[in-house]
Amino acid sequence: MTNLSTLYAEKIAAGDLRPDPAQEAVLPQFDRISAGLMAEPVKRGLFRRASPPPAPKGLYLWGGVGRGKSMLMDLFVDSLGDIPARRVHFHAFMQEIHAKMHEARQNGVQDALAPVAQDVADSVRVLAFDEMQISDITDAMIVGRLFEALFAADVCVVTTSNRLLDELYKNGLNRQLFLPFIGLIKDKMQVWEMVSPVDYRQDRLKGSEVYFAPADAAARASLQSIWDDLSGGSAQPLTLEIKGREVVLPAFRNGVARASFFDLCGKMLGPGDYLAIAEEVKVLVLEDIPRLSRSNFNEAKRFVTLIDALYEAQVRLICTAAAEPEFLYVEGDGAFEFERTASRLREMQDQNWGQAES
Repeated sequence: MTNLSTLYAEKIAAGDLRPDPAQEAVLPQFDRISAGLMAEPVKRGLFRRASPPPAPKGLYLWGGVGRGKSMLMDLFVDSLGDIPARRVHFHAFMQEIHAKMHEARQNGVQDALAPVAQDVADSVRVLAFDEMQISDITDAMIVGRLFEALFAADVCVVTTSNRLLDELYKNGLNRQLFLPFIGLIKDKMQVWEMVSPVDYRQDRLKGSEVYFAPADAAARASLQSIWDDLSGGSAQPLTLEIKGREVVLPAFRNGVARASFFDLCGKMLGPGDYLAIAEEVKVLVLEDIPRLSRSNFNEAKRFVTLIDALYEAQVRLICTAAAEPEFLYVEGDGAFEFERTASRLREMQDQNWGQAES
């Protein structure tokens, strides 16, 4: 096991990272957790077997997008060696919890959360959540009990978030019932804000082309290169549950999603679906936008709605398309209205677009 400060210094020396004061400032928090996890087992009696030490206080690491929070957490998990740890996107984890609770109820278990939480606690000593946010009332109502069970079982929790802790589930239904969870986090985890003027995600795209037309082999290769850089070469599907329906992003990691035009516009999705995607995703890599006309009018309407949602949420768009924005939709109903979408697609290509939100 190597502490994060040492690993971070090695990455800088190798040229893989560049020094960042905001990142360096939080390294002692990760080192504190590592030291606590490596503490000597506690002896509770002359003839009793020593038990693992109590879990160290966890970490709630929050700040603007692209500051390196997820990168540091990934390095931390990699540094833990043989210590059982799991790194998972918070939204995906909660979906997993709901599915297992449903299975428990099907088997006649009255308190479905208890065995599910115990299974999680038995499998790890460290749970690392990426991008914690609570927008669903079902999550809000169970997350407190879930975390209580994890803390009681001496699981150390580390999480990143783009939101101030006190603003989690802000304006949510029955939020007063959620407030004890915020108090629990403050008690069991160190809250740390990463303040940095640098947005590395935008920095990586600065000066790079983000709209590739036509969608030929060269365009696909360029898109793949950007995706590999932003995602680290590994990603998993992310399923969003929206009003009882599932919307699947085929590949997702650290706020970066990848999907095809058909995935998002060839299916019967609506404004609420696109708003949910825009809330979850910071960068969308969208492949194979076709020419639009009366022959694919419904898909074109969905595409317009998608772009509006991405634009308003300041989501960075990287895409391959059959033509430049002004020539995507040149005839048929809706072509005139598409001029506004084409203008937005042009604006979203600017290297500084979307930085105001960061």
